[in-house]
Amino acid sequence: MEIVGSLNTIGYGLAAIGPGIGVGIIFGMGVQAIARQPEARGILQGQMIFGFAVVEALAILGFVLAFALN
Repeated sequence: MEIVGSLNTIGYGLAAIGPGIGVGIIFGMGVQAIARQPEARGILQGQMIFGFAVVEALAILGFVLAFALN
């Protein structure tokens, strides 16, 4: 049974790569968009924060499921 817990931990570690890439893309493109049109900063910043929240919620859900399915 100990092996299953270890596999869940390794699986979540690998699955955390996706949200990490997603957050990088969200903020990278957001900063680039703000640099191109500074007057749209308020709208773009709100969308960046919303996108970040969605990506992180999925990462936390994966974390919970990795340890709940033992």
